[in-house]
Amino acid sequence: MKKNKILVCLTGGIALYKAASVVRGLVKAGFDLEIIMTATAQKFVAPLTFSSLIKRPVYTDEDWFTAADVLHIKLADWADAVIVIPATADILAKMAGGSADNLVTASLLASRAPKYVIPAMNEKMLTAPATQRNLQQLSADGVKILKPAKGLLAEGYSGYGRLPEPAEILTWLTKQLAVIDKQQDLQGKCVLISAGSTVEPLDPVRYLSNNSTGKMGFSIAQAAQQRGAEVILVAGPNHLALPTGVNYQPVKTAQQMEQKMLEFYPQADFVIMAAAVADFRPMRTAEQKIKKTGLDQLTLELVRNPDILLELGNRKQQQLLVGFAAETQQLLANATAKMQRKKVDLLVANDVSRADVGFGTSQNEVVFLRPQADPQLVSKRSKSAIADKIFDLLLDLDHQRRK
Repeated sequence: MKKNKILVCLTGGIALYKAASVVRGLVKAGFDLEIIMTATAQKFVAPLTFSSLIKRPVYTDEDWFTAADVLHIKLADWADAVIVIPATADILAKMAGGSADNLVTASLLASRAPKYVIPAMNEKMLTAPATQRNLQQLSADGVKILKPAKGLLAEGYSGYGRLPEPAEILTWLTKQLAVIDKQQDLQGKCVLISAGSTVEPLDPVRYLSNNSTGKMGFSIAQAAQQRGAEVILVAGPNHLALPTGVNYQPVKTAQQMEQKMLEFYPQADFVIMAAAVADFRPMRTAEQKIKKTGLDQLTLELVRNPDILLELGNRKQQQLLVGFAAETQQLLANATAKMQRKKVDLLVANDVSRADVGFGTSQNEVVFLRPQADPQLVSKRSKSAIADKIFDLLLDLDHQRRK
């Protein structure tokens, strides 16, 4: 493995003393480290402790205020990965909200490198709704999080929130950091992705749509960007944070999505139709709001929307095409038929009748289907992990066809 450059962000918690053993382990493993300490962190452990371990100065806010260059950008651009330890409730909130009020938070916001967070705090703070929302947001943003341990807390009683032991942290980090070397394996590739639902208006205030939130498609876009691809994201209405560094093309209706997908299709190497496109739309859209006065029933005439995936399959040249199948029954049978009918190279099937995975959740459980290959079950995991697996398979398919 190459000597990866790791930016370690140390924040102020009683568990900070354990970070010294983690830093020592990373140095011993051959990683090149830079360290930033918050002002609060310096009250727990002196910067000299960590500078002695890495044989170079530790950065603080004083350096941020006095440096001639833009230090947070310099550090963000330098790093292959960023580690936050111990991640306090405060730093989690700042990361989730995009704060940049000190050198640590500004560097985190500016960095496009993979981020690894190791939380530690009192159990009451860990389980607070705000902290749980922040953890969910960070996970959705692609941040990898090591679950806190259960044990004796600083307050003198046992509970969750304890920083795991350094050996466990190092094992987890070593496994996570081992994938950095492949993070740029999509460099030179153009990836076209559709995400979310489409909306088909009935009148100026009502529409037909579905439960897709776009989380899977956005996770795919983020994974592609992190692995070095040029990313074009065509997405229906959503409330998600836009992945950095992507060419974002917002749409509303299925017809608009088809137009954008066909516009960018010729330049794409990998095309991933993760959007849940409405199959039908109203034949007519009322110019004014439909009033219920005097109506006991309302009959809607619907017409078929364009089958975007089928059209992409028919136009396929150099592209590798990925489709999704959201099913509620006979998952394998329906997905296999769709794979064959739509001429896709990879079909990702999932059971959307389950409440714990699929639409609106941060996790998924899928089956990968490929022509002339056995179905491959991918057990329940984060959507960002599913996204990485999709690109692993696409790169393998791309390599096979180039032999």
